[in-house]
Amino acid sequence: MHELESWKEEKNSAYLYRILSDSESGTARQLLFLELAHEADEQSELWAKEIRKSGHAVPARYIPGRRVKTVAWLIRRLGPRRIKPVLAAMKIRGMAVYSSRRPMNHPMPLSVDDVGASHRGKGTSGGLRAAVFGVNDGLVSIALLIMGIAGATSASATILLTGVAGLLAGAISMAAGEWISMRSQREMFEYQIGLERDELAQYPAEETEELALIYQARGMNREEAYAMAKRMIADPELGLDTLAREELGLNPDELGSPWQAAVFSFFSFIFGGLIPLLPFLLELERHPLLIAVTLSCIALFVVGATLSLFTGRDALWGGLRMLLIGSLAGAATYFIGNFLGAKIS
Repeated sequence: MHELESWKEEKNSAYLYRILSDSESGTARQLLFLELAHEADEQSELWAKEIRKSGHAVPARYIPGRRVKTVAWLIRRLGPRRIKPVLAAMKIRGMAVYSSRRPMNHPMPLSVDDVGASHRGKGTSGGLRAAVFGVNDGLVSIALLIMGIAGATSASATILLTGVAGLLAGAISMAAGEWISMRSQREMFEYQIGLERDELAQYPAEETEELALIYQARGMNREEAYAMAKRMIADPELGLDTLAREELGLNPDELGSPWQAAVFSFFSFIFGGLIPLLPFLLELERHPLLIAVTLSCIALFVVGATLSLFTGRDALWGGLRMLLIGSLAGAATYFIGNFLGAKIS
């Protein structure tokens, strides 16, 4: 029954808000989560009335389920900031207060236009970062596969056949895994946004109050926060977009396409895996393995240096570290292949 599920959702939220409040004892967030717990309790009472209207009984008392207890344990052990995706999946609001923004550099928006502007231009480096890791996965996987086979046999045809098979298998596996991951994430986001849309349509006043509490926790006074929240909720689409961002920590514009992610992962893996395979694909007669190792080392260094863009580390050190790790792994798989090849033959 929809009403009973909604009642349970609000009770789960109230329970976890109180756990969050305890974990934030002595901070401004403590009051925020206590207020959100109170709001969730009030919304659960509204759902309880709907349950009674439909002729069903409301549970005598709320008992948290195993999943809720597990999340509560994670909050106590790890803290809210480290498990934001888990809390978002549990429909816990107010996660925007754990944003990495600094008040001095990113002032609180004072208008609807400011709010819209603050959400534009985010996440531009995510695709590049995913591409680099996809290329790295293909490069390392196929390079190690080639080294292992080369240790067992010197037949270029065997190395090529194994390498191509591994390349296709790895790329398809990566694409399938990425599709499932993105599809599951998108379904979870759509479910959370759908719940928020239903609550906004049925209880706009309560949603306005919750949004105002979040703005208060981020630096606004009570009057300004409530006025801002009221303007947001007045426009249903803008209100839903704002609630998803500020309460759930989600961006409705960036849910991601599972097919796009799958295709992206497939070709990134293929591109990286082709680097060590290139000498064998071109059927080079002189030292194809040596050329493959040389190309792989250069690519490893470039990938490591590129990854330093996301870590803030020195590019030279990042490249050398990736080269060292890849070289050690390659040498290990070569000697393992050599050992097994000798045993089998």
